[in-house]
Amino acid sequence: MNVERSSVDLYWLPLGAGGNSVRLNGRVFESVAARLERRPPSDLYHSALVVRVPDARFVIEQAPISDGNGVERGVVAEGAVGSRWAGRFRIFRYELRRWRDGVIPDVSEAVESPRRLTDDPGTSRRLLDMVPFVPTPVWGRDEQGAGEMWNSNSFISWLIASSGLDAESIHVPAGGRAPGWRAGLVVARRAVNDEGPAGAGPSFQAMLRVTASLRARPSS
Repeated sequence: MNVERSSVDLYWLPLGAGGNSVRLNGRVFESVAARLERRPPSDLYHSALVVRVPDARFVIEQAPISDGNGVERGVVAEGAVGSRWAGRFRIFRYELRRWRDGVIPDVSEAVESPRRLTDDPGTSRRLLDMVPFVPTPVWGRDEQGAGEMWNSNSFISWLIASSGLDAESIHVPAGGRAPGWRAGLVVARRAVNDEGPAGAGPSFQAMLRVTASLRARPSS
């Protein structure tokens, strides 16, 4: 196995990079949140991963569904945005991508990126294998009681933690914030009592149980 070609890199992208509407809405959200929490506003970030294994390169990311050609983008799962009822319409759904030879839109605007998380072939492959098992609760809601809404950052932090990497040591670029990051860690940690070998991360059985329980939540 070619160890040099195995890696996991994390990218921090300013929320709404390349899209004025999303960026403006993000600033409004952060301005309100900062006022309620009595703190200065922060820059908001969205995260994505690039995973390399000896035979391929993949982009791992959660994003809005742009069209019906999800297979071309390596889509492995979908979820609702705002409410499960609204999720019946494509405009209110998100997709989870494991995109072979894919691209990260506006990667040129990434900050303090890429950050190399590992060069280990086994960990890189394990993270790739776990993408289809990520929970898909409603985006923007805290259905799982993690104390924070679930979003694209939750997806990435869940994967990092569940694959055995030290997600707790990862920090957002200076002056920034990644809403939803903590939610992914909380949900991943719930399987910690059913771990496999040291360093291997929670077992697939535990991940499947957590995922199944979240997907079985009543519609709203």
